[in-house]
Amino acid sequence: MTKIDTSSPESVLPTPSHTVGPFYGYALPFPGGGDIAPVGHPDTLTVQGYITDGEGNPLPDAFVELWGPDPDGNLPTTDGSIRRDPATGGYLGRNGVEFTGWGRIQTDANGHWYARTLRPGARGRSAPHLSVCVFARGLLVHLFTRIYLPGDEAALAADPLLSRLDADRRDTLIAADTGHGTYRFDIRLQGEGETVFLEFQ
Repeated sequence: MTKIDTSSPESVLPTPSHTVGPFYGYALPFPGGGDIAPVGHPDTLTVQGYITDGEGNPLPDAFVELWGPDPDGNLPTTDGSIRRDPATGGYLGRNGVEFTGWGRIQTDANGHWYARTLRPGARGRSAPHLSVCVFARGLLVHLFTRIYLPGDEAALAADPLLSRLDADRRDTLIAADTGHGTYRFDIRLQGEGETVFLEFQ
């Protein structure tokens, strides 16, 4: 057993630093958080991927929030993503009929996340994309990014954000088409291949 003389300031060891959180496990995740598309909609697509830290390790306790317009480019104004029973306060689930354009997904033990949604339509001069917010341990401020879906190269080339980025950085914002209506989009928080994050002022 090591004894430390605390009578002089020079002999006191510093307290180890701590990360912020994670404190997301209570109340924030909800069943069906990634089921953004209405039940049985024929145009449903899946976006999935992994969140990793600067060393490539998966983050098992991160959150991804997605927002997206409907296929016509309109921003949904429908409530219904998190419906509660007015009597008990319990979670009733999504209404399953209307497209709300919003979802919240917690990563699993391997840092994996997925959402089922509809292909976003174009808005203004921007190519169609999903807006993303990432919450994770050690982040004092959440991070914003975008998911662009491949398929319309002319729209991607003309997008005001993508056109300002070098090719390797640009690619961190474009999901990979893995077939059968599924797209992969990994989020790397830092290091080689770091995802481009946005700052709103």
